[in-house]
Amino acid sequence: MKVVFASPARYFTDAAPIGNGRLGALVWGGVTSEKLQLNHDTLWTGGPGNYTNPKAPTVLSEVRSLVDKGLYPEATAVAYGLSGDETQSYQPLGDIDLAFGEHIKYTNYKRYLDLESATVNVTYSVGEVLYSREHFSSNPHQVIATKISANKPGAVSCTVSLATPLDHRIRVTDANEIIMEGSCPGEKPAGDGNASNHPPGMKFCAILYLLTSGANGQVQVLNDKMLKLDGADSAVLLLAAATSFEGPFVKPSESTLDPVTSAFTTLNMARSMSYAQLKAYHMDDYQSLFQRVSLQLSRGSNGVLGGSTLAHLPENISQDAAVSDCTVQMVDCSRLNELNNSEKPTVDRIISFRHDEDPSLVELLFQFGRYLLISCSRPGTQVSNLQGIWNNETNAPWGTAPHPNINLQMNYWPSLPCNLSECQDPLFDFIGSLSVNGAKTAKVNYGANGWVSHQVTDLWAKTSPDAGDPSWALWPMGGPWLATHLWEHYSFTMDREFLERTAYPLLEGSASFLLSWLIEGHEGYLETNPSTSPEHYFIAPDGKKASVSYSTTMDMSIIREVFSAVLLSADILGKSSTDVVQRIKAALPRLPPIKIGRDGTIMEW
Repeated sequence: MKVVFASPARYFTDAAPIGNGRLGALVWGGVTSEKLQLNHDTLWTGGPGNYTNPKAPTVLSEVRSLVDKGLYPEATAVAYGLSGDETQSYQPLGDIDLAFGEHIKYTNYKRYLDLESATVNVTYSVGEVLYSREHFSSNPHQVIATKISANKPGAVSCTVSLATPLDHRIRVTDANEIIMEGSCPGEKPAGDGNASNHPPGMKFCAILYLLTSGANGQVQVLNDKMLKLDGADSAVLLLAAATSFEGPFVKPSESTLDPVTSAFTTLNMARSMSYAQLKAYHMDDYQSLFQRVSLQLSRGSNGVLGGSTLAHLPENISQDAAVSDCTVQMVDCSRLNELNNSEKPTVDRIISFRHDEDPSLVELLFQFGRYLLISCSRPGTQVSNLQGIWNNETNAPWGTAPHPNINLQMNYWPSLPCNLSECQDPLFDFIGSLSVNGAKTAKVNYGANGWVSHQVTDLWAKTSPDAGDPSWALWPMGGPWLATHLWEHYSFTMDREFLERTAYPLLEGSASFLLSWLIEGHEGYLETNPSTSPEHYFIAPDGKKASVSYSTTMDMSIIREVFSAVLLSADILGKSSTDVVQRIKAALPRLPPIKIGRDGTIMEW
């Protein structure tokens, strides 16, 4: 259960991720210098927005008219008028930088992510000294912990610093603390990624604490920004961080939270314990989730147990005994191969997989997915974003924003079948926030009941369409698709209280929107108009490219699933006589059927 690297990371995607749901880091594992890229799940640009467009109803009417006339390219062009503002952007917290010296000649380098313990380890030798570093992100104590050690006393020396691309100031205290305070841009950075051109937004603070061991170790302050450690036996670094985020409906300028106070409170609790104690709590917490599921994929026989093998057995050995012996030999070989593979760089195993379908690599991939979900989504944290919680850019691709046109759902699909039900809690909290803003969007933009959310959102629970191309921006099925997770959770857990208090009100609200969104359409069916199939275009009858039409298969499939979930829930909860339920029962038979193409495939439009 190790993801193994042969060398220090050269790129962001080569670094090894750690996280506790809220505080994440990517460990690069350099020798002359080490970098831990830091993230905090609430560190976003901007603040609560107005997710309504009073002009949308007029545009909506025009788009629907063009669709009815079969003028799909024209409807697509007009649908740009339904766009809203851009989402805000997830920001990097900064870096822990460790400098060990220049031109270090090293051997026996190893770097690996241990999925069993949720730790990243780096080891290498310089001469006769073996150096090791261990990193983890503690959920119980909400800190990132690093231990640097060597097998020779007095061999640990380095310079420690913090950095961030955001507006900030840094100071060092006499207590071996580096304190970094700053703020996010008040708006999403422009394409140049320059965060300094915007008014202050959310405040943040990160505090790095250095603890040394060894009688001869010395620490001095450099330039009031760095700590220089010389001659220690070992060193422990603890990082705590906090922001002024007080919820999706509170403006950063109105927050009453002081991130400096919050960070110190967290740090003080953590440094009252030894490193061994912190790691023990971390392990107990993490393994209570990770060890719930094991996956064992037997290595194929590859002919070992086939007739040809038995045909060459010595005459004095029975076939039953031979089968048993062969099985033992096969298992022994399998274990030997897996042991050898566990030490190989994972990238080499991926490359060789095309020739040797090693089932232990599939097991590793499965558990790596579980590890990432545990590391980026825990009860009380924010919802997993487009990159979990890991991001190194101020203007990252797609703002690292959650995308409910499939990506957000995909992040949480493993939670139930992989026995990580608690990791879904942030998703349900987030859907609740979306329902608040989404009710305003539904009413103003579409004159609809219930609540709606579109293809992309952010920390502030944005529910209006994004700015841009209708092929992706105009997709009001994001909220309904998320709502299906509520029913799935009940289906797995049979938690009636969850169904009654959390799931059903949100499902009913989503269904209410869908009932309003459906209109009389072709051939007596209820249809969605406008309708898109996320991020896809089609060629209209006039030969032009278009994305806006009516009643895509994606729309109808999600609507059926939400309606069915409401009917099943209502039956369980004794709510089958409500107006919403009766309207759903009347609407279901009038939804357009799934169409099958001439080649036997399901048609997208």
